Amino acid sequence: MGERKGTNLYYPPDYDPRVGGLNKFLGTHALRERARKLHMGILIIRFEMPYNIWCDGCGNHIGMGVRYNAEKKKIGMYYSTPVYQFRMKCHLCDNHFEIKTDPGNLDYVIVSGARRQENRWDPKDNEQVVPETKEVSCRLYDDAMYKLEHGLEDKKVAKSRDTALESAIAVNDSIWKDDYSSNCALRALFREKKKDLKRKQSVDCALLKKTGLDIDLVQEHEDDIKLAKLLIHKRGTKKKEGTRLKQLVSIVRSKNNSKKISANDRLKLQSQESSKMQEIADNATTSKASSSNTSLVNYDSSSTDSDT
Repeated sequence: MGERKGTNLYYPPDYDPRVGGLNKFLGTHALRERARKLHMGILIIRFEMPYNIWCDGCGNHIGMGVRYNAEKKKIGMYYSTPVYQFRMKCHLCDNHFEIKTDPGNLDYVIVSGARRQENRWDPKDNEQVVPETKEVSCRLYDDAMYKLEHGLEDKKVAKSRDTALESAIAVNDSIWKDDYSSNCALRALFREKKKDLKRKQSVDCALLKKTGLDIDLVQEHEDDIKLAKLLIHKRGTKKKEGTRLKQLVSIVRSKNNSKKISANDRLKLQSQESSKMQEIADNATTSKASSSNTSLVNYDSSSTDSDT
């Protein structure tokens, strides 16, 4: 745009056309500020970032396509192609980074101040069409026999991939031949999943409202349900054992109070009561040990009553 500033502007009365133009007459350059370092071989240009990088100064990410005012200078030659280097300042900090051209690999190379975000991969890994290298292209141009062999190999690869392509096309046609029915099936499946999710959300909301909690609930698992049932069963068996012990004690005490017996007989009954209590406690401990090794065992209330 600087070169347009010399057109259709005011020419002073002392302007001499023999000087060669208005810029030369005024002692300015057509590029104005962009050419302030031209005597050093540096030209200010608008440079666009060729790929994603990380700034070494601030560590921030700079995306591909971000534009900078860069200092462009020539640093060498690759055969007959000049190699240029660009120096620019990060827009997020005071760090400067330099990038140069790589004509041999048709790429840009970071010299200093930044590092490249690696998003490159081998196109052969995902079966992409790989362009021929310079050596292969030169050999195809010079060697007719190699060109013929290369063409035969390409035909073999094409034949080997025809079956896979045809099978993929056939599967696609069989699935999407009737678009309406396929769409209906998918929508029905999505509708069922949506109803299931809404039902689970309503149950979770009711549980959270009942408990007064404000947490994220996870989905139930079969192992968790089994473990909860076992814990509830253990707690129930402990309560039943406690109630049975209390009932036995009350029965023995009522018998002792109803009969008029001597002190020796009372001592004998107390010893019998203590022995029965000890037997019940031993049975409870053995049942707990066996349940930890194998499974939980429920006591039969009729059998215990008959023993007493």
